Amino acid sequence: MTLKAAKTWFLRLLLVVLFFICYYCSQFYFESYGGSGKSPQPTVSLYHNYCLQRKWDNLKFNMSRKTELFLKLKDFFWRKHLSAEALPYDIKGSELLLLKVLAVTSSYKMPANIESLDCRTCAVIGNSFSIKNSSLGEIINKYDVVIRLNDAPVRGYEGDVGNKTTLRLFYPESASHNPDIHNDPDTLQVLVPFKQQDLRWLKEILYDEKRVRKGFWKPPPQIWLGRASRIRILDPYFLRLTASKLLQIPLQPCRQQKLVHPTTGILAVFVALNYCDVVHVAGFGYPESRNEKHPIHYYGKETMKSMKNSYHDLNQEALMLKRLEDQGAILYLHPHS
Repeated sequence: MTLKAAKTWFLRLLLVVLFFICYYCSQFYFESYGGSGKSPQPTVSLYHNYCLQRKWDNLKFNMSRKTELFLKLKDFFWRKHLSAEALPYDIKGSELLLLKVLAVTSSYKMPANIESLDCRTCAVIGNSFSIKNSSLGEIINKYDVVIRLNDAPVRGYEGDVGNKTTLRLFYPESASHNPDIHNDPDTLQVLVPFKQQDLRWLKEILYDEKRVRKGFWKPPPQIWLGRASRIRILDPYFLRLTASKLLQIPLQPCRQQKLVHPTTGILAVFVALNYCDVVHVAGFGYPESRNEKHPIHYYGKETMKSMKNSYHDLNQEALMLKRLEDQGAILYLHPHS
């Protein structure tokens, strides 16, 4: 090869390399900062791990990401587990119940095919009326991890909410009698224990003991067909930090203060921020509180009136979600036009 030909080959190679560098930088810029500021299209973008780590640091939570989501038997076996709080923010007083429950659930991990991913994309699907007629189902199904809440149905609503479910966060009163109806066969059923009675309910189910019908706002299912191998117990760490760090809720309110807990939805977002590298959300937001007759879910007939005396601060949660969106930690999926 002549010197002239070598120089020509080198210049062509340099142009190709520069092209890919410029392309990568432009993609990084638009994905990280939202580009022109137009409403983002509902696509599953692949971010590098350090992208979310940088965003996580920018949130100034003053804590590290925690990617182990579930309680494990070894957390309590052979050593004393020190708990400062009782449920829902820690397990003080519920250790024996947890031991019995964890002893018969066969795993405490996420599926290996998800755990091994270098970059995890995550969609948190709320139950809001806003997702109705959105046609987001096909997009939602493309995420590595899809998190759903409580007993929100999938069958019959696939066009709007998709039909893939990786994790379903629930508590006994919000459990569906037969999880197989609206979940995949390998969906993890993740119990969020708000109170000691929640663990007692699960223990009675797993050990086929006499059930206690007492519930918070309605009796939990007396027969629940969830498989032990798919059951997980969410670490109360996540609810504690959602309350204290995100929403500034006092863990031990004064006697005059109203008792407030995070919703399952804002909790799911915080879980996703810890576990996933890309967090997109859909189906969040309530109608204005004064409109008591407006439906609050994409299914069923519940209206805003049912939230009137809830143990949640919906305004504070809305402000926090807006802050997370403004800081680029989450991205809202928008309905097709």
